[in-house]
Amino acid sequence: MHRREFIKKTAQGSLAASFLSLPMAKTLLAEEVLPDAVWVENGEPADLLRHALENLGGLSRFIKAGETVVIKPNIGWDRAPEFAATTNPDLIAHITKACFNAGAKSVKVLDRTCNNPRRCYRNTRIEEKAADAGAEVLQVRENRYETVAVNGRLISEWPIYRDYLEADKVINVPIAKHHSLSLVTLGLKNLMGVMGGNRGEIHNKFEIKLTDINRHILPTLTIIDAYRILTQNGPVGGNLDHVRTARTMIASPCTVTADYLALELFGLKVNQVEHVKYAIEEGLAIFDLDQLNVKRITLT
Repeated sequence: MHRREFIKKTAQGSLAASFLSLPMAKTLLAEEVLPDAVWVENGEPADLLRHALENLGGLSRFIKAGETVVIKPNIGWDRAPEFAATTNPDLIAHITKACFNAGAKSVKVLDRTCNNPRRCYRNTRIEEKAADAGAEVLQVRENRYETVAVNGRLISEWPIYRDYLEADKVINVPIAKHHSLSLVTLGLKNLMGVMGGNRGEIHNKFEIKLTDINRHILPTLTIIDAYRILTQNGPVGGNLDHVRTARTMIASPCTVTADYLALELFGLKVNQVEHVKYAIEEGLAIFDLDQLNVKRITLT
C-alpha cells in the first residue's frame, strides 16, 4: 500500500480545482489556500477536532462516500485516559462520527497493544466510546498479518495488519507523550501498532528501521491528540503528576509534518529526535518544512 502518492494528490487537489474554476490563477486569494497543518488549542476534543477539520478543508476532502476507514489510536497500555498513556477516547468517538458524516461505509478501530488487549481496550475506554459511535472495534489477531515488501536500508519485509492495508483511508491518532527511548512518541511511532512480528527488533537502529517500514504505510491523515500530554516516564506513565493538560490538537495529511510541529509541545528541536529527523532526511515529509503553511487557532 503506497499512501504517499494519494496524500500528495489530495494535498494539491483542492488547490488545482480552484485554479480550474477561475479565469486566471492569479485571482486566487492567499486565504483560499489550505494549510499544510492546523494547530488548535484551548478547547475540548470535539471543538478541537471541528476547527482542525474545517480548516483543513473538511473531512470529505479525505474520505469519500462508501469508503472503509481505519482509525489507529494508541491503545497500547492498560491505563485510564487521565494518565495520558493512550489516545483520548472521546476524540476517537468524535472522529468516528465525523467519518460517518463524511460518508464512510464503515469505520474500524484497532491497535496492537503492549499490555493485555482486553484490559487495554476496556480500561482506556476506547472500545466503549468508539463502539457507541458506530465503529467496529477490532482486537488484533495474529493470523491477519500480511507480509509487505519494504526493501529498505535494513528491513526487506515486515508483517502489517491486513485491515490497515485494505482500508480505503487511514486516520492515525497518536497521543503526544514522552518516550524513554525515542524521547517522544507521536504519529510515526504510533504506526508500530499495525506492525506484526518481533517489534523489539526495530529498536536497534530504530530511526532507520521505522522509516524503512513507515514509508510504505503512511496514513491519509494524522491527528495528534495533545489534550493531555505525558511529560515523563513514557510510554507507560502511571503518575498524574507527569500529565499536563495542554488542550491542543495538531492535524495534517503529512505525518512527518504533524510530528515536526508537535515537538514544540515538549520544547524539543528536530535534531534531538532521531526518528523524526531521519524521516525528514529520507523524504517522508510531503511539505517543505522550512516554509510550512500552518494555521494556528486559539479558541476562546
